[in-house]
Amino acid sequence: MTRIHASAIVDSKAELASDVEIGPYSVIGPNVKIGAGTKVGSHTVIEGHTTIGKENNFAHFATIGGPPQDMKYRGEPTELIIGDRNTIREYTSIHTGTIQDGGVTRVGSDNWIMAYVHIAHDCQIGNHTIFASNAQIAGHVQVHDWAIMGGMSGVHQFVRIGQHAMLGGASALVQDIPPFVIAAGDKASPHGINVEGLKRRGFSTETISALRQAYKVLYKDGLSFEDAKVEIAKMVEANAADAPTAEKLALFHDFIAASTRGIIR
Repeated sequence: MTRIHASAIVDSKAELASDVEIGPYSVIGPNVKIGAGTKVGSHTVIEGHTTIGKENNFAHFATIGGPPQDMKYRGEPTELIIGDRNTIREYTSIHTGTIQDGGVTRVGSDNWIMAYVHIAHDCQIGNHTIFASNAQIAGHVQVHDWAIMGGMSGVHQFVRIGQHAMLGGASALVQDIPPFVIAAGDKASPHGINVEGLKRRGFSTETISALRQAYKVLYKDGLSFEDAKVEIAKMVEANAADAPTAEKLALFHDFIAASTRGIIR
């Protein structure tokens, strides 16, 4: 049975699963859909064309599905889509998309989003990410699976953060972080491969060693960006017999090859 506190305001057009919990003084708008097992804390606002999956946990005072902070926005019915099993803590704000992009902000599943985080319009967040308190990302940012954002970090619009990458606390990021790389500083610069994180996630010694070699090619060998891409592509071919390693090297290569803002160097 849906548990809605007497002080909460839930629009009659909102679609809530039968076991959703809504805390005191929270507000749920007419175009909101909330999946089974999701809990919404007190004083939280969920509005806009927002679809939320199963077993999410929203803490107090979160602002979800608000209009984008974009001066071109004119009230178009853009969307926010949130997956399953996310933890979204106090005072977090996540906005809907804009028609200048795909019109949708997406947050995947199993993410841990701490207090005071801001996820702006049109951002695309993968799965299993961690946003430490007060991490702030501007519009159109992509954060890929298993990435970690340090506390009080700031990310420029259109930047991409690759899988298993890590951005240190109080960092300012203005270009892409390749997968598996640790970055930190103002402005953020590369500081090696996220070795400990990869070990915890079951990466083999061989794969980690190959990624460290790819990092060396890109950052330490004095090669131009174009020449480094060629050498890393050769590494993918050379490791073809080790499918997991070749796959991760290809991910590294393809990410940097697709960069439009450039990567941190």
